[in-house]
Amino acid sequence: MPINVFFAAGAESWPDYQVPLSNAFAEAGLDATLSDSAPDPASVDYLIFSPTRGTFDFSPYRNCKAVLSLWAGVERIVTNPTLTQPLCRMVDRELTEGMVEYVVGHVLRHHLGMDTHIRGQDGVWRHAALPPIARQRRVVILGMGALGSAAGQALAALNFPVTGWSRTQKTIPGITCLWGEDGLRAALGRADILVTLLPSTPETESLLNGARLGLMPRGSVIINPGRGPLIDDDALLAALDSGQIGHATLDVFRIEPLPPEHPYWGHPNVTVTPHIAADTRAGSAAKVVAENIRRSEAGEPLLYLVDRARGY
Repeated sequence: MPINVFFAAGAESWPDYQVPLSNAFAEAGLDATLSDSAPDPASVDYLIFSPTRGTFDFSPYRNCKAVLSLWAGVERIVTNPTLTQPLCRMVDRELTEGMVEYVVGHVLRHHLGMDTHIRGQDGVWRHAALPPIARQRRVVILGMGALGSAAGQALAALNFPVTGWSRTQKTIPGITCLWGEDGLRAALGRADILVTLLPSTPETESLLNGARLGLMPRGSVIINPGRGPLIDDDALLAALDSGQIGHATLDVFRIEPLPPEHPYWGHPNVTVTPHIAADTRAGSAAKVVAENIRRSEAGEPLLYLVDRARGY
């Protein structure tokens, strides 16, 4: 019997994924039927999903063996009360590479003071704006999962002293790892440049509040390509206005697209990017989906299975 796979990740994504998924299934040796139209829910073996659909009722898919998300973040899915099937998040080599490139690019931008030179095309020779070298600029990354670890090791290879913080103890080559509340305070105190790559959970909601922003060195920089709710927006704006935080480069927000009237748009010390740090790429993501289906059919453990209690 063919494996029935329902692509429930939105009609706008179907043209991008139809051929890559079909090819990935063939390469994995799967006899799979892929459809983007609503089949008999009881016949669906696997459901490919992204949270762009909004509210979704998983309960009719009672024989579904796994829900395979195309997003790395699952906070919009994991709390769905109708979801009883195993849920796998997207961990993909190209997604990770994209995040590493974004983080390294913006860390270097702030480290080198590129904005001063790029925007200062006014006839003034700003030779005095000379940065320290990388080993004199301390970078802290909040979140030592796959993305945070990869970004941290890339920065460490450029000689930045990198500290990583996580909720639980980690050991990652080239990175000074801290954990727990005391570790968070210590990490923030040394963050010349802070990168936030934590998941969005009740425990990380507004993690960067006014008190914690006050622990950072005055004039430090925040780069947030992780999740919008990690930051208390009002507290960050106040810290930017006071000079406690020198600049914030933000790729994710509580409401997306970021409303045109939001004060981030017009703030001179904020850079807004439109959630581009780590988009899922259909070609490589399709192979991750196919491998998980192959593993499930072979009785092997699923990759990147979400822990419902932790929320990621």
